[in-house]
Amino acid sequence: MAADDEGLPSREQLLAFVARHRGRAGKREIARAFAISGSAQRAALGRLLGELKREGALAGSRRRMEPQGALPSETVVEVVALDDEGNAVAEPASWQGEGPPPRIALASGARPAPGIGQRAIASIDAVAGGGWKGRVRRVLEAEERQAVGVFRRTARGERIQPADRRQAHDWRAVVPPGLTLADGDLVLAQPLSRRRFGPVPARILRRLGRWQDAGAASLLAIAAHGIPTDFAADALAEAEAAEPLAGADGREDLRQLPLVTIDDADARDHDDAVFAEPAGADGRGAAWHAVVAIADVAHYVRPDSALDRAARQRGNSVYFPDRVVAMLPERLSNDLCSLLPGRDRPCLAAHLWIAGDGELLRWRFVRAVMRSAARLTYDRVQAQRDGQASPASPAPLASLYGAYEALAQARERRGALDIERAERRVTPLEGGGVEVAPRSRLASHRLIEELMIAANIAAAAALEARRAAAIYRLHDRPAPEKADELRDFLESLGLRLRRSPALRPRDFAQVLKQAAASRHRHAIHEAVLRSQSQAEYGPERRGHFGLALDAYSHFTSPIRRYADLVVHRALIAALGLGQGGMAGGADFAQLGAHLTATERRAVWAEREAMDRYLASYMAERTGATMAGRVAGLGRFGLIVRIDGIEADGLLPARRLPGGPFRFDERRRTLRGRDGTWRLGDAITVVLTEANPISGSVTFDLAPGDPAPG
Repeated sequence: MAADDEGLPSREQLLAFVARHRGRAGKREIARAFAISGSAQRAALGRLLGELKREGALAGSRRRMEPQGALPSETVVEVVALDDEGNAVAEPASWQGEGPPPRIALASGARPAPGIGQRAIASIDAVAGGGWKGRVRRVLEAEERQAVGVFRRTARGERIQPADRRQAHDWRAVVPPGLTLADGDLVLAQPLSRRRFGPVPARILRRLGRWQDAGAASLLAIAAHGIPTDFAADALAEAEAAEPLAGADGREDLRQLPLVTIDDADARDHDDAVFAEPAGADGRGAAWHAVVAIADVAHYVRPDSALDRAARQRGNSVYFPDRVVAMLPERLSNDLCSLLPGRDRPCLAAHLWIAGDGELLRWRFVRAVMRSAARLTYDRVQAQRDGQASPASPAPLASLYGAYEALAQARERRGALDIERAERRVTPLEGGGVEVAPRSRLASHRLIEELMIAANIAAAAALEARRAAAIYRLHDRPAPEKADELRDFLESLGLRLRRSPALRPRDFAQVLKQAAASRHRHAIHEAVLRSQSQAEYGPERRGHFGLALDAYSHFTSPIRRYADLVVHRALIAALGLGQGGMAGGADFAQLGAHLTATERRAVWAEREAMDRYLASYMAERTGATMAGRVAGLGRFGLIVRIDGIEADGLLPARRLPGGPFRFDERRRTLRGRDGTWRLGDAITVVLTEANPISGSVTFDLAPGDPAPG
């Protein structure tokens, strides 16, 4: 690390060093890091440190410096999340204050904008009513930062075309000796330094394949986000050595119960099975007795084993249209822990007794052995429910629907949110290209969702009753500024959100009911969703706002979520259900933060891959006229979402008639001479460009499309 031309680090360099340094950074450590020597330079360094301290950017004496506990006007921040609109959310890079570090909503003043894990110098301001906002002054290049792109040979030399649409410029490729590359190869690279002029050099670390290769979109997302794909040899050895369960092995025997799995036709793992029956005379007030049986992953994955370390590192499985990056080796995820029909499988089962109005009266958790009676699909279950010709299910579906309808009543009473989001199924084709089709949301989907939620509620309650430490699924109430933004938008449409500092879930549920008859229904559902806080994991009992619950733990997917495996272990230990319980001394706060980060990493990787697959689909339809709706807007123009395939693209403001335009941030409108564009407005566009590498799509307004209202 070197100082600038005058022998001193810049303010940004000094703040970045202090934020990265473990513990407090003293004047001696700073001088050594920037090769500062001599009395004149040391005196100048002392003056610079003094200025930063007076400005509030640093705390402590000149001998020991640390970032200020109360947020200063300018400091180093690290991006920890992206909100639903893709805006960065950051925390101070080093926090010494009371409680958890504050979250800062960033409006980027730098290009490219910082991504998750990147650090930046940001100016900070308090938000009226609470919270913080910041503006990025400069993105700091992290030494470990890696990027993906396409290797190109150009007249200007060898370049790397970035796959990240936020990266505006190519990198100059530095090809290591012995690596042979062809134009168009996908590569993983490491930017080396920031230059004031000319392209930034980036050393190519490895070749990922060809863009034309099947699954290239997924490979780019996996590499860009650093998602682990290979298991260590000791973890694989443990998985291969695992044996199927032999007999009941002291467990409750559920093999005669017609438990069934119900999943999508293309599901890759099956970790939950269900059964329901009328509660009968001994139901003690219950109308239904349901059993939710979950794969007993804790039987095979013991705390602190090689398999456990691998699963914890991953945090969760990551799902792409063409593959799954599994949390566990295939021997477990697709075999021993998968509830395959006709196979004896260990499970952790929740017996649930449900009242006629959906109240969960009581529960009992057992370790059991089960044998799935059938692998059903949502479509098949729905067809049988609708009376269409379909093979009869071995499970009593009428009872399953009876239990579901009772639970749905309770959900409605609580005021839980039921936000609609159109979904699509993307299927890569063997000969190249992809197929895109709408994905229906059926009552059979809701049936499984409500039974899983009931089991999760019971798991949290059982742990609370034993005062057992574990991990909860946390979903805080919306931030006041987000609620205010939503309220302004709703008022522009003639709808109302109650003004209160203590909004309840049913307040938002009421908005969704008001939206049922609105032509802007999709936009209102999207706006309500974006107003919500992001869910996370942690040891605190803060409740789940969206589900209107005081406590909630994920229990139902231990094959693909490490948090659920932790809950299984906690239940095993708290209820005395045998071996494989929670190891002592777990730091659930730290673990929760890690699992939150891996989950968000997965969400963004899946989303980026999906954008690239959709752009590939659209690229074959350049010039086509398409119907859609306005899904976002700003000074830049309109984000248009195409009906049916739910692909987003940009219609730049410069291509809209009636400009110049005025963007009203409060009401989410774009006003021009010819009218006003609003979220949810129907629009017809012409596809002009689709870039599968970056996942970007661009439109023009179709000739003859009516002016906005």
